[in-house]
Amino acid sequence: MIVFDLHCRAGHRFEGWFGSGADFSDQQERGLVTCPQCGSDEVSKAPMAPAVSAKSNQQIAPAPAQAPVPASDNAQQVSNTPMPAEMQQALQKLAKAQEKALKNSTWVGKDFATQSREMHYGERDETAIHGQATVEEAQSLIDEGVAVAPLPFPLTPPDELN
Repeated sequence: MIVFDLHCRAGHRFEGWFGSGADFSDQQERGLVTCPQCGSDEVSKAPMAPAVSAKSNQQIAPAPAQAPVPASDNAQQVSNTPMPAEMQQALQKLAKAQEKALKNSTWVGKDFATQSREMHYGERDETAIHGQATVEEAQSLIDEGVAVAPLPFPLTPPDELN
């Protein structure tokens, strides 16, 4: 799955989840991608900053508090309104909570659904894990009563880090 920041002609910003970049293009061409606020099908990708994770052997310093940058100072504006300070603080707290939750968790990659199911049915010891699952796999786990939760922020698999 890939998440794109999208915006419509009226300037409304929203997220879209797609199987691939090609899926986005295909759905957009067929008029299936519409703004949830105004219904416009004139939707395009908004500029996005890449999420670059630190190497696993480096400590992550907390991000310094930043004052909003006036729109006139931005080389390329990515929003039509500044993010409220409360929202910035909430996102920082959420990121710290995810970092804390994953600190003692093991990356299992695409084996997540299998290992979660084995722990649920007592076929292996329970331990904190995180990994990848398709929407169908996640729904199947939920239907079976397996305790799972999505991560609020996407992760780069360890084998893709340099």
